[in-house]
Amino acid sequence: MSTPILTAVAWPYANGPRHIGHVSGIGVPSDVFARYQRMAGNRVLMVSGSDEHGTPILVQAEKEGLTPQQTVDKYHRIIVDDLQGLGVTYDLYTRTTTGNHAKVVQELFLAMHRNGYVIPQRTRGAISPSTGRTLPDRYVEGTCPICGYDGARGDQCDNCGNQLDAAELINPRSRINGEKPEFIETEHLFLDLPAFTETLGKWLAGKTDWRPNVVNFTRNLIDDMRPRPITRDLDWGVRIPLDGWRDQPLKRFYVWFDAVIGYFSASVEWARRSGDPEAWRAWWNDPAAQCVYFMGKDNITFHAQIWPALLLGHNGAGDKGGTPGPFGELNLPTEIASSEYLTMSGSKFSTSRGTVIYLHEFLAEFGPDTLRYFISAAGPETQDVDFTWEEFVRRVNFELANEWGNLVNRALSMAYKNNGAIPRPGTPTEADEQLKAQARAAFDTVGDALARSRFRAGISEAMRVVSAANKYLSEQQPWKLGDDPERRDTVLHTALQVVQDANTLLTPFLPHAAQKVHEALGGTGVWAAQPEVREVEDLDVPGKINPIITGDYGAEQARWESRPIEVGRPLSKPKPLFAKLDPKLAETGPDFAPIK
Repeated sequence: MSTPILTAVAWPYANGPRHIGHVSGIGVPSDVFARYQRMAGNRVLMVSGSDEHGTPILVQAEKEGLTPQQTVDKYHRIIVDDLQGLGVTYDLYTRTTTGNHAKVVQELFLAMHRNGYVIPQRTRGAISPSTGRTLPDRYVEGTCPICGYDGARGDQCDNCGNQLDAAELINPRSRINGEKPEFIETEHLFLDLPAFTETLGKWLAGKTDWRPNVVNFTRNLIDDMRPRPITRDLDWGVRIPLDGWRDQPLKRFYVWFDAVIGYFSASVEWARRSGDPEAWRAWWNDPAAQCVYFMGKDNITFHAQIWPALLLGHNGAGDKGGTPGPFGELNLPTEIASSEYLTMSGSKFSTSRGTVIYLHEFLAEFGPDTLRYFISAAGPETQDVDFTWEEFVRRVNFELANEWGNLVNRALSMAYKNNGAIPRPGTPTEADEQLKAQARAAFDTVGDALARSRFRAGISEAMRVVSAANKYLSEQQPWKLGDDPERRDTVLHTALQVVQDANTLLTPFLPHAAQKVHEALGGTGVWAAQPEVREVEDLDVPGKINPIITGDYGAEQARWESRPIEVGRPLSKPKPLFAKLDPKLAETGPDFAPIK
């Protein structure tokens, strides 16, 4: 039976191009998951978009001499092109500066406000003395008053995991220019987090099957439930739809508040564009739906604590009770699939510090599937992983080229040379049957891993089938069976059957290569669908054109099953699937990211 699967992917910030560290936690894992679920016959809705509000956009706009809208327009398009190039199959990748997003954010906020989960408070906010501009909590750093970590942010300490307030930091400083911020008193609206202590605590206590890194992090969240500001003093963002607030020129929703609501607003926009404005309800109102969220570990708080609280507030299901808002009872996350950091020389990828490999440069040089393979097989799924060119070269040359590419080339070349088509098998031996059985069994093993967002385990098992097939060919030596054509054809048929099965197992990870293998095996049409960029008019702002990512994924042929290979299907001479990289690259790095 088909299950609705919401694949909700963290929103990249539109203040610059994305680097490979960003997609190690969101782009690749989420797409592997979504592709598998579609192949397994489930109804997938994969949504995300560019996060375009907040002070960081104003800072970048000022640096480049652009308006905030020009800045997000520039970087949204770059991000859209990069993610499409990586092959991420969004049903909708949109942005937070749409009219639809603003309307949904305001309606969800009003429901929370009516239920009593929004409270006004006077607070001390950080101001840049040199510009007079509000500094977001994340742009204030200092020493954590709880654990003493120097490098805690004004909203959270990544070392001990505790929620903080910028005014509590010891020796606070601006991350923008290093100056000491001033703290002034101002009134803001707060999410009343303490009013979710019981309901959120009970919900989190039941999530014992989440990834260990997420479970360990969430243990501290309920111990630190304090009101959290959802408005800010700035003039760039979604307006606050309350009397006394809506007309204030320097009051907007805090960027984190409107960004997490983007998962829902993107679903609503997708439904409106689909021709059925209520279509989103299958993923948000149906209790049988699964809602899986993908992000880096620095976003666990927002997805395991803050976003569930907003949903409970809208639903009237917090400790204060209430009534469901205009969208009905919205589903809470089923799983938080958070990854750790992909680092470089032990440091987090950072544009400002020059520790960066930009995604568009990587794709132009090496293509998408090499990066998808590296992240799937060796990425930061449950712990930080250091990216090195040496390891990248080793994985591409010895695993993709020598193992998978070599298997495809060997089997197809011999079948093409001897038969010109998929050969008809004779009586199989025990060795033939064992290999085919191993490949068939892998569908359950790999599928179970992917359904639980265990991508390293999944691709490892798929590559085990590839290794077994290579070993089989080496042992059976079909090139020496010219005097026994029936046995030769049986061996080649067995090998090609397992190549086809292995290609299916690897399709979520390597969709571009999977299409090539499908065609090399004589297949026609779309095996693994790819996303496309479309220019569409804003649904609520006439004349405004937005680039989005979407696609027709239902038409692809890939299904999560072993299919008998078609005897007699014509073959053509195969081409290398993966080119080997120059070993010197391991020592020097490429020109765009040389090893220092």
